[in-house]
Amino acid sequence: MNKPDSHIHKLIDRMTCSNTSFAIYRLPWTDIPLLVMQDGGEPQTFSSLKELNGQKGFVISPFSFTSNHPGVIIRPDITATEWEEISEKISSTTISDTEQECTSTDIDIKPETELKERYMEVFANFISPLKSKKIGKLVLSRNASYKLDENFSPLEAFVTACNSYPRMMISLSHTPVSGTWIGSTPEIILSGEGDTWNTVALAGTMPMQGEVMPTEWHKKEKDEQAFVSEYISKVIKKFSSKIAVKGPYTARAGQLVHLRTDFQFGLKKTSELGNLLDALHPTPAVCGMPKDKAYDFIIENEGYDRKYYSGIIGWLDPNGHTTLYVNLRCLNVSGNYATLYAGGGILPSSDANSEWEETQHKMKTIKLVISC
Repeated sequence: MNKPDSHIHKLIDRMTCSNTSFAIYRLPWTDIPLLVMQDGGEPQTFSSLKELNGQKGFVISPFSFTSNHPGVIIRPDITATEWEEISEKISSTTISDTEQECTSTDIDIKPETELKERYMEVFANFISPLKSKKIGKLVLSRNASYKLDENFSPLEAFVTACNSYPRMMISLSHTPVSGTWIGSTPEIILSGEGDTWNTVALAGTMPMQGEVMPTEWHKKEKDEQAFVSEYISKVIKKFSSKIAVKGPYTARAGQLVHLRTDFQFGLKKTSELGNLLDALHPTPAVCGMPKDKAYDFIIENEGYDRKYYSGIIGWLDPNGHTTLYVNLRCLNVSGNYATLYAGGGILPSSDANSEWEETQHKMKTIKLVISC
């Protein structure tokens, strides 16, 4: 993917420091940037996925709804496809506060040794209820912050991600409510239109071996994937009796591979997509099983706020085509800092060092597109 001309490039970067709500994204296996932008005003917020019933726009939803991190819908006042049209639409729009500098409070950047030590402590808390069989699966995540190069460009990072990861949905989004996020995610949570819809179960992770895709999976990864597939299958059956399943199979995502199962199903009421999303999310791939018990345990014990990491991001249109993803391999930009996020499924057989390395591999996916 090429970049737009320097004027629009700089304007889009300045928009990430403004009160403008917008998203630029690119779907997998395409080379086409898509713009969704509000023509002023605060974005609509919501506190439950059920509130998305009948809604249309670009969705940015958190893992856990709080007063500080509500769900956000960017109203599609302005939409455009390809850089030429995006440039025309942005140039002809009055954008407030685009001249201000991005500001942020200093972030305490922890050395990797301290981050790993903290991870090991939390891992010990997570493995305990798994071994005692109080919980079947948990997902443990973490974050890491870095100082950005003074010449860092959000749009440059977006284009780099597009060119580096053709299999993923790439996004650059900003609202005054959610902040600025850049993501490169392989995981669909809901896509389709009319009476044909899709979702996936994605769990289990291994690094690529150069350009060779490994296919031999350990029992831990197979079990982890089975948890997610069984859960999604049960949820879909509450909404549809027409289901086709493909998988599990090995799928590549950047320099990682995952076990993936595809689900295709019919829906009679597209006006109630919010109800389906509420039932699906968070899946065992980002939370655990049983869902409510795992969710409560994560909120109480993970030790930090995931914000919009492992939430939902993408385009929602009950009367057209919807493409919603789980917000993985992502980072939050705040002034001169970027905070990266990654996690992995924990089972009773999990090893702390192996799980730490998995988060390292996942963070590397998005870290490669920024200079830090």
